[in-house]
Amino acid sequence: MKLYYSPGACSLSPHIALREAGLAFEPVLASTKSHKLQDGTDYYGINPLGYVPMLELDDGTRLREGPAIVQYIADQAPTKNLAPANGTLSRYRLQEWLTFIGTEIHKTFSPLFNPNMPEDAKTVFKDKLKSRYEWLNGQLADKQFLMGDHFTVADGYLFTVTNWTKPMNIDLSGFPNVTAWHARVAARPAVQEAMKLEGLVK
Repeated sequence: MKLYYSPGACSLSPHIALREAGLAFEPVLASTKSHKLQDGTDYYGINPLGYVPMLELDDGTRLREGPAIVQYIADQAPTKNLAPANGTLSRYRLQEWLTFIGTEIHKTFSPLFNPNMPEDAKTVFKDKLKSRYEWLNGQLADKQFLMGDHFTVADGYLFTVTNWTKPMNIDLSGFPNVTAWHARVAARPAVQEAMKLEGLVK
């Protein structure tokens, strides 16, 4: 398999999932700025949408969209318990989390990366993010991870986008359950491996 990624982007989520699952894969750097691979290949020729992540399977099939990709990865290594079994209520709870993270957290960050977005507008999005993290803080009050005591691919996705709070100057110190959870995920060996390969930690 090949994972097309850009350092620190949302592709870090499936990168973490692949390492947690222990699956063999080739990380392929795809710049989100130049939209070129390191060998000069036009990434738009691989993914017409131009963004990461994209997972290319051994038979050449390509999967887009992080929440779909991480569930596929989890299902390839069921003994790792990265996602509950298909058809169970717990699986739908996982999908509930992945959807929340994608629509309420990930997409609320997106305007903050736009240099043309007025500062007043950015304040609105930052306030919305803080309200979502306040809710998350309550959800994590009596849990180690989003789904309980066990790490899932939803934690990897939320960890990835929560990393963006620092460069965007969003202070999470008032949400101790969130910061404790973030530190817990950051300490996982698979997460450290993914972060090191992407040059995010030494």
